[in-house]
Amino acid sequence: MSPSLEFEEKNVEMAVKKACEELNIPKEKLKHDVISYGSTGIFGLVGTKKARIRVTLPKPSPAASVHKESDSEKNSGGSPHQAIDDTDLQIDVAPEKPEILPSDDDPEDIGRDALQRIIDLITTDATISIEERSNRIFFNVKGGNSAILIGKRGQTLEAIQYILEKIVNKKRQERIRIQVDVEGYLEKRRVSLEGLATRLAEKVKRTGKPATIGQMNSHDRRIVHIALKNDSQVRTQSMGEGVLRKLVIFPKKYSQRKKRP
Repeated sequence: MSPSLEFEEKNVEMAVKKACEELNIPKEKLKHDVISYGSTGIFGLVGTKKARIRVTLPKPSPAASVHKESDSEKNSGGSPHQAIDDTDLQIDVAPEKPEILPSDDDPEDIGRDALQRIIDLITTDATISIEERSNRIFFNVKGGNSAILIGKRGQTLEAIQYILEKIVNKKRQERIRIQVDVEGYLEKRRVSLEGLATRLAEKVKRTGKPATIGQMNSHDRRIVHIALKNDSQVRTQSMGEGVLRKLVIFPKKYSQRKKRP
């Protein structure tokens, strides 16, 4: 089996060029297979992967091998066992797994830079302020087109927060919690959901029938769960599959009534 080497770069063309330069082989004579075409990731910030190629090295000609052997014998007094040409040795060394070391980079600086790049791709004239509380870093965005940054039911804002948290914690051993808000949307949303939860809970207690709030993300469902957790007459339960699930408010005696003949 012919020996081979692998090369990585941003794309296949650059990987081929790198292989040609390091092996001193013309591009038209380079034999290679593409292992991975690479990926630019999300916004070019997270999930990027380099292209990788496997180059098959040319076999040495028999004449070259005889020539090397004769030169070795001359230098060693004629015995083929006394001299070893180190160019003929091939040592395969398993690549070491990269060690994850504590990052000295400031997570606030990393987060601010990444978040600014993301929102600049979506809107203009938006600024970021940062504060720390409750072991969490809050990034507050003001200006720009806040409606687009928030998205329907806060879905765009939730996606931005997910990406930013991945970027900030990429090289860290201990996870740092991140919260991104736009124009105070999260606080307004919390107050609105708590009011909705209270009104529906009263309706459930009055009618004895469950009430459903459809398609909520995990952040919004958690607000409703917390708002009603101390109400002894109702219970809440998330139902369905996927990111956007339904939340149902049941009367606590609902299951017992259903079992009665």
